[in-house]
Amino acid sequence: MSTLKARQFAFAAHLRDETVAPPPGIEARRLAVYRELFFNTIENLLASNFPVIKKTLGQEAWLQKVRDFHREYRAQTPLFTRIGCEFIDFLQQQPQDPAAPWLAELAHYEWMELKAEIDNSPIPPHDTEGDLLQGIPLLAPQVWPLAYQWPVEKISPSFKPTATPESPSLLLVYRDARMQVRFSSLAPLAYRLLQLVAENHEQTGHTLLQQLAHEAGQEQASAFFAQAMQMLLSLKSQGLLLGTRA
Repeated sequence: MSTLKARQFAFAAHLRDETVAPPPGIEARRLAVYRELFFNTIENLLASNFPVIKKTLGQEAWLQKVRDFHREYRAQTPLFTRIGCEFIDFLQQQPQDPAAPWLAELAHYEWMELKAEIDNSPIPPHDTEGDLLQGIPLLAPQVWPLAYQWPVEKISPSFKPTATPESPSLLLVYRDARMQVRFSSLAPLAYRLLQLVAENHEQTGHTLLQQLAHEAGQEQASAFFAQAMQMLLSLKSQGLLLGTRA
């Protein structure tokens, strides 16, 4: 390794962890300025992505999480907008915190707001007036049905659950036609229907509804099929479905 590269690695290691010896010849006061600058940049960025976590953990615990991330994790992206993903990955790799066992899920839920804001996935070819039963229903690209073990939408400084509920939290995150990010709760049936549509590339809407009925043990119930069809139409009217694949 070249002398310059070795000094750069030593400098970076010291910025991450001040107990690591810095390269020689740099004034301690200047090193302290650099350490503070780098840490504050990361902390401010993460705080803007995860305000609920920061508030819920409290200042001391929050700063410790950021210090651990700054010191231990090797991010694979230079993009500020992706640092939140790296933080989530870091939390998922850590042993579960007994005081905050919901931390990784809450981080993902919070980050989904930023993802919904900046996602620029193109709108695929589709038929707005396509038959949802005979065609292949197509979910809008900025729509995400989500399932969490913890009630992430309720966690706050005054609500820090320690036992997982019997039922998961089924949530919808989407960006509407006015470019506003929206969150809502989903009934299990609506969640499963959205999940089926999101994962589907070949099956018709009729086939998907048949699968939904089979999973619910309602293959012979015409009322169930009619209810599921109304749900499909409702998703279309809300703009969550674009129509059918072209």
